[in-house]
Amino acid sequence: MWNYIVRRTLYNIPVFLAIVLVLMIALRVNDPVSAQLGKNAGPEQIALLKHDMGMDKPLIVQYGMFLKKLVTLDFSERSWDQGFPVSEMIANAVPPSMAVTVPTLLITATIAICVGLVSAFNRGRFTDRMLMFLAVIGMSISVLVYIIIGQYFGAFKMGELVDGWPFQVTVNSDAGESPWFFFGPSNWLRYCMLPVMINVVVALGYDTRFYRAVMVEESQKDYIRTARAKGASVKRVMFVHMLKNAMIPIITRIMISLPFVITGSILVEVYFGIPGMGRTLINAIVAKDFPVIQTFTALFAALFIASNILTDVLYALVDPRVRLS
Repeated sequence: MWNYIVRRTLYNIPVFLAIVLVLMIALRVNDPVSAQLGKNAGPEQIALLKHDMGMDKPLIVQYGMFLKKLVTLDFSERSWDQGFPVSEMIANAVPPSMAVTVPTLLITATIAICVGLVSAFNRGRFTDRMLMFLAVIGMSISVLVYIIIGQYFGAFKMGELVDGWPFQVTVNSDAGESPWFFFGPSNWLRYCMLPVMINVVVALGYDTRFYRAVMVEESQKDYIRTARAKGASVKRVMFVHMLKNAMIPIITRIMISLPFVITGSILVEVYFGIPGMGRTLINAIVAKDFPVIQTFTALFAALFIASNILTDVLYALVDPRVRLS
């Protein structure tokens, strides 16, 4: 297994390097120095700011320096916009994202798998049709509609504060502020429950239809007919036989969503003022903050690559028919 992991990692290194290179080239299409100084800046001002930003070096040199920092996990470079180290911004942005994405992933997967099982066993009946009708409605309505409705009824009507946090995007740890404070039950209910509910409603439609299709396919196989013929109960057939053999597509679906546990949900974070990874990245893009954009994007790419490798490993662990070669 470890040989397979090492080989897959080595195969994906050129992909990661290409992603970083394309990103750096795309960012430099528009000069950030001119954007910050304006049209009336003199040559000396431009040259000085380019030197401070490191933009006076050739692209290949900047590329090599950035890769060196990634390899050594040196994220001490400071943000051009906020002036804080990128490592500190990552440490402060990950907890808010996880406060929303982890409950969303767990709740969505649990409900969607159970609903998929129920729909598959009642295929073509009223229960199945009603559940699929609700799933289609859930996935057909834009997430922005749910956000507007949630903000109106959750904030305006109920008087809850859901459009801001009691600290800025960058937390001052010296002042005793912590990005983990809202993991407390009361703080989570006030600031995170509504965004989680919206994310769950939106994701349930897609996941329910996917899991139903998987379960319907499994329900037509011979081992299910054999289990029923032997008198196995419906619960045993659903949650032991069928669910166990459907783990491959279930793992695939969950692992696709796993990187977003760290990267966060951009729309929800922006509209609810959540200082997570998604919102921090959007703010950096607007400000043309290259150190933050490059580091965050490289981190996202590494997470997706690691997720793909871990998916294959989990295939072999849950299904003895799968061999890593």
